Amino acid sequence: MNILYCGDSNIQDGLTTSVLSLIKNVASHLNIYVLTAQITYRKKHYLPIDDQTIALLDQQVKKKNPQNKVIKVDLTYLFNREKPTVNMATVFTPYCMLRLYADEVSQIPGRILYLDTDVMCCQDFSDYYYQNLDNVEIVGTLDHYGKWWFHHQAQMFDYLNSGVLLLNLELIRKTGLFAKCRKLCRNHWMFMPDQTAINKLCHTKRIVGDQFNEQHQTTSETVFRHFSTSLHLWPIFHIQKVKPWQVNRMHNKLKEHQFDDVLEQYQILKKVKEHQ
Repeated sequence: MNILYCGDSNIQDGLTTSVLSLIKNVASHLNIYVLTAQITYRKKHYLPIDDQTIALLDQQVKKKNPQNKVIKVDLTYLFNREKPTVNMATVFTPYCMLRLYADEVSQIPGRILYLDTDVMCCQDFSDYYYQNLDNVEIVGTLDHYGKWWFHHQAQMFDYLNSGVLLLNLELIRKTGLFAKCRKLCRNHWMFMPDQTAINKLCHTKRIVGDQFNEQHQTTSETVFRHFSTSLHLWPIFHIQKVKPWQVNRMHNKLKEHQFDDVLEQYQILKKVKEHQ
């Protein structure tokens, strides 16, 4: 199975916890691609994920299956050649748009599962990964909040959350979907540029159940738990952000203990890296 992540040096904790959750639940061969880049915009300097983190994760995944590998792909040149010009200063870093360059990387296979780094795997997802993708560019789950606010196609609910996306890159390369998304990000400002572009321009999407991108609460059916931003009304309205690598907040705020064994591994690896 082929897995895709994107980000800069600041997502290394999330990348580690997410990858560890994958190898806990999947025995089959995993090729994990990590898209990164060195990006400078005005006075902001973003650094790529370092080789030390990639090497440490590669070592860990090979313990589960010697064929597993973690592959770093530097997209600095591609990104600078085709910058999402008017969306460089949104509340999200430019790295959220790196997934839209995956079609330009020849070494990435035709079928790949994109995951945000705040997504944790809860159980084997082989059936989901190997589903038939004939005439389907993207498989995803409705956005927990956005499905009520945004609407781009004929059906009532059609707005996908981009945190978990099964990509038919073979078809995307033929249709030029990601090239069109990059052009839209280059010329039109959007609040969530990559997610909005995908939803506006993809007309061959398949919508699957919340268990494949659960953004609200972990259940026994959950395959992928996405720790995205949540809204709470009690005792007063507030926005809550809790990420898997924030162990104390996971326990105290969310009362979430399902991933404790993975988080224990993460804390050990973090100490190993600090002493290297």
